Amino acid sequence: MKSNLRIETIGKKENAEVDDEPVSPTGQYFNSKALSLCILAILESQVPIDDSCAMLQLQEVFLPINSRFSSIMISDNKGVKQWKKVEVNLQDHLKVPKIPENLSIDSYDKHFDEYMTKITMHPLPQNRPLWEVHILKYPTSKAAGHLIFKLHHALGDGYSLMGALLSCVQRVENPSIPLTFPSVRSSLEVKGKNTIMGVIRRVPRTLTAILNGVCDFGWTFLKSTCIADDKTPIRSGNEGMSLYPSKLSTLTLSLDQIKIIKAKLDTTVNDILAGIIFMGIRLYMQEIDTETSKSQSTALVLLNTRNIRGYMSIEEMTKTHTKLWGNQFAFLHVAMPKLINDNFSNPLDFIYETQKQITRLRNSPAISLTAQCLEIARKCKGSEAVAELIYSTINKSSFGITNLIGPTEQVALANHPVKGIYFMVCGIPSSLAVTIMSYMRTITIGITVEKDYIDSQKLTSCVNKAFELIYEAAIKMSRYYAFGGATVTFGLELIYLAKFALSKFIVSGK
Repeated sequence: MKSNLRIETIGKKENAEVDDEPVSPTGQYFNSKALSLCILAILESQVPIDDSCAMLQLQEVFLPINSRFSSIMISDNKGVKQWKKVEVNLQDHLKVPKIPENLSIDSYDKHFDEYMTKITMHPLPQNRPLWEVHILKYPTSKAAGHLIFKLHHALGDGYSLMGALLSCVQRVENPSIPLTFPSVRSSLEVKGKNTIMGVIRRVPRTLTAILNGVCDFGWTFLKSTCIADDKTPIRSGNEGMSLYPSKLSTLTLSLDQIKIIKAKLDTTVNDILAGIIFMGIRLYMQEIDTETSKSQSTALVLLNTRNIRGYMSIEEMTKTHTKLWGNQFAFLHVAMPKLINDNFSNPLDFIYETQKQITRLRNSPAISLTAQCLEIARKCKGSEAVAELIYSTINKSSFGITNLIGPTEQVALANHPVKGIYFMVCGIPSSLAVTIMSYMRTITIGITVEKDYIDSQKLTSCVNKAFELIYEAAIKMSRYYAFGGATVTFGLELIYLAKFALSKFIVSGK
């Protein structure tokens, strides 16, 4: 059995432009004694960073996006938390560390890793607005410089904050043209759902969904209170995990190759990526401890619950009648498939099993039921009690996965072309967290691990190996097609492979 946990913004005045407005329940959960979560958005600059206009950009572009960026969280006489607008001293929020000059790239890479660990452990002060911007002007092996936005999760979720970030950038080739994003429409839409036969078919499905929802809700309660995943090479089970130092590594995959897999398997990009990550983690667990490759391990997969197809403008997102700004997402407990043998004879099973679970859970009534129970618990026991419950749910799982969709064309921030974009979530009480971000024709997977417990380099290598095995298995499927249909498909594959190989050849400088 699996489970769902929904977190959503509720307050009626969530987006109102007033000085003292209530903090949404989710904002209180994520900025509590039990939990303090932050999102780090990392932009890789293609050129050396000139920070002379940073203050002006923050004042005229960033702060006007939302009143949260110039507000602090306070408690009134009854203990109810409010957003209160304050004067913002931008110098307190802009960090430009000084690093020795003329070091080797390897040394700068080490400085970058150490700095990322430092800012993930450093809490945002509560006496000023809950955000910071860090400008790293030195080059690394990946970029000429880095711009890091550290934003508290109480301000909003990844959708809200990514929308805010994208409102600050423009297309490189033509700033006057709006950004475009990949389609998020599922390829698995049900056809004929409005016909009589479609209605008849939905009856048993509805009854099954209700039964599954009851089971899912019961499993959610047990996972949140008393049943924890096994201790494995990816889950230490230590207390106070949110205070442990972490290390971030990244892996870049070709979106074109992912789409080839998608076409072969008739599934979604998200299901494919989750399956790749699951298999990669199982391979890592097997390398560290063979027995744990078959352990009972679950992942909290994050899904956006907004009924929309893409990003909206900040004006549309913050309108009272839309209420799209804030935290609106659901956690789905997905059991990781196990490695049946050492030959990986059918790695596509990881995709199929992942797709099966997520498809079922996405529309489970347990999502709404769990959200209602959280609200009842908040009214009866207070926000801190609910925050502790959410902490327990995350801590008892093995890891979490969340993803964001980025623009399909290159963007620039203050005339700095952005080479790559990825993000991470810090303050999570678990040994492992995985984030996924699409940008241009690439997918960047960010892997945040408990430092000195998980080998991030080996784990990243295992995820890459899983991708190669799944891609190879998907390609082999086409060899069984009829000759007429396979010729075109094989030709497209050759084109995509040639483009991917050429890009790797150019990047490596060979």
